[in-house]
This record gives sequence, structure tokens and C-alpha cells, in this order.
Amino acid sequence: MVELRFDVLGIGNAIVDVMAKIEEDFLLRESLVKSSMRLVDTTESERLYRLMPPSIEASGGCAGNTAAGVASFGGRAAFIGKIAEDQLGDIYRHDMRTIGIHFDTPRLVGGDPTARSMILITPDGERTMNTYLGASQELAPADIDPVTVEAAQVTYLEGYLWDRPLAKDAFRKAAAIAHQAGRQVSLTLSDAFCVDRFRDEFIGLIRDGSIDVLFANESELKSLYQTASFESAMAAVRDDGKLAAVTVGADGAYVVSKESVDLVPAFPVETIVDTTGAGDQFAAGFLYGLARGLPAKVAGELGNLAAAEVISHIGPRPAVSLAGLARKSGFPI
Repeated sequence: MVELRFDVLGIGNAIVDVMAKIEEDFLLRESLVKSSMRLVDTTESERLYRLMPPSIEASGGCAGNTAAGVASFGGRAAFIGKIAEDQLGDIYRHDMRTIGIHFDTPRLVGGDPTARSMILITPDGERTMNTYLGASQELAPADIDPVTVEAAQVTYLEGYLWDRPLAKDAFRKAAAIAHQAGRQVSLTLSDAFCVDRFRDEFIGLIRDGSIDVLFANESELKSLYQTASFESAMAAVRDDGKLAAVTVGADGAYVVSKESVDLVPAFPVETIVDTTGAGDQFAAGFLYGLARGLPAKVAGELGNLAAAEVISHIGPRPAVSLAGLARKSGFPI
């Protein structure tokens, strides 16, 4: 068996986030649905960028953000995602490597530019995302390095990968390699619109054992099981899955297994500045805890700690050491 070198391997879209604070009327003028994520083409991406006020650029993407959170906890993280041979690609690779993340995916040559997401942040901290996938959507099975997958305790996959056939094949390849090596596989549902597109396939992955750990928020879980009742959705995922972590905003998160359903209270936050990355960082804390052998409920507490930190500032990645915060809060890491 390949030596265990990583706590978490994230596989997903390599995206540079372009974040700006806006007022509610900006969304109304542009007919944008608040708190949603929509895919845009090159033309719309350039048009919207011109309309945005001064912004902050930072490497992002769901799985990339989670890998960054794991590294901030002091964990060993790796990432697989597609970038182009361009300036944003240089920025993305530099950002990942300087925080200690193993990232060696071959670049796309001669194709679309590196992906970017224009994130509009309203005064209540909610974010509306407009994403141009660019090079990231060219992730293919050939980009999945078996040695890296086998060397990771947990492989974390984005639901967004299901939008492209090649990326879907890469997803399945990674999951199969991980399980053959005796490792775990986790999936985040990404958003409710993603669930609407691939509901039956996601449920199939959960039921057939392809997924060991599921991440969802309340709306995603209700969408998955097509019910307005959160209790019904929770009962269904408990019946179908092995382990799930379901975030419920200010109330914290539920850790759901066959044996129990535990509510893990959220950490208090004085001011919510930007919810971008909250789910990604929750996953970082949870997966780091699991990879280090902590009980699932304690892993949920680490997830809530990381989520509380990231929503207190602009940007999808930790601004301070999560390991330091965890130790101050008495966690055994």
C-alpha cells in the first residue's frame, strides 16, 4: 500500500475568486437571484466584471478552499484541479503551494483561461456567485494521479464536478482508487441547483457506498430528497448514508450516522462579514478531525470553529491560523 502522506485530497474546480461588496439594488438591476450560483460565459463574465466596484482577488473554488483550511489546521493537504498557462493560473498555483498544499495537476495548454468567480457580497454577508469555469471544466481522468489519491486518508469531491462528463469520469476514477486503497471518499452537494440537476445520481452514490461522508446544508438536503420537511430529509439521509454533516446556519451543524443524530452548536460570531467559504471551511475542520481520528462530533466542532472564523472577514479562506484557534479553544490537536 502507498504510504499515507495526506490527511485530505480535494478534487474540484480551480477558481480565482473576485469579491466585491455591493448593495441589494445591484442584484435587482442585474436580475440576479440572491445567494445563488450561476454559470456565465466569457462575454457575461467580462461584462459583469466591468460593472463591479473595486474587488479583492484570491484563489478559491470549493475543494481548494477546503484544502487550504486543512493546511491551516496543520494538516497535510493535496489538491487536483485544472488551471491554464496564464497569469491567473500562476496566481492560483503560487497561492496553493505557498500554504503547503501539494498541487501538481498538469496545466491546460491552448484552451480556455483559468476559471474565475465574481462574488457579490450584500450588507448582510450573503454572497451571489457568477462563475466562469474556463480551464477548470477540462479536468479529466488523466489528471487523477493514483499515487496521490492512494496517499490521502480522505478524498473530498465537489458536486459541481458532475456538470461535465470528463470531470464526472475523473470523480468516479478517484473514488474507485481511494476505496481500493482502503481510504474514505467524501462529497459536498455544492448547492441546491446542482442537486436539482443530478439528484438521482447523487442519491445513487450515497446508497451504493461510493460516498462515505456527505456534506450538505439544509436547503441542499431538502432538495436532494424533494421534501419541504427538514426532519424527513434528515431521516432519509440517515437511512441512506454512512455519515453526513448537515450545516444549519447560526444553529451549527448536525452530525448524522446510523447510530445517532447530534446537533453541534455554532461558535458565536460578533459580526457576519461574508459567508463565502463557510461550508468549505466547515468541511475542512470536519475532515481534518476525521483524518486525525477524532470522534465525528468533535470533528463537527472543528468545522464550526473554522466556519465562524471565515465568515468574520471577506474571503473564502482562513485569515488566521485555525490550528492556533483550535488550541486556544481547547481542542486536542
